[in-house]
Amino acid sequence: QVQLVESGGGLVQPGGSLRLSCAASGSIFSQYAMAWYRQASGKQRELVARVTAGGSTNYADSVKGRFTISRDNAKNTVYLQMDSLKPEDTAVYYCHARRILSSYWGQGTQVTVSS
Repeated sequence: QVQLVESGGGLVQPGGSLRLSCAASGSIFSQYAMAWYRQASGKQRELVARVTAGGSTNYADSVKGRFTISRDNAKNTVYLQMDSLKPEDTAVYYCHARRILSSYWGQGTQVTVSS
């Protein structure tokens, strides 16, 4: 069993930055593929960025060059550095962990980009 707790969301002006963190409890964190998803009001949840257990990353086209996902296995934590934020990045951001048939979600953290 893995529990995920996100933090770091908030209100930021367009062009600003935020760093989201997702702390995982439980064992074998390093063997999980970790990802950030987001869900804007009235829209489906979408993948933002993923980092595999081996460290490979991939990003949604809408955030490439602006967002960076990273993981610290010693701290059981995955991060999402978000730069050059746009109003369309406004959403609830969710952390996700996956390993073989196991899948876990965090409770989400709100990110609002507005002037």
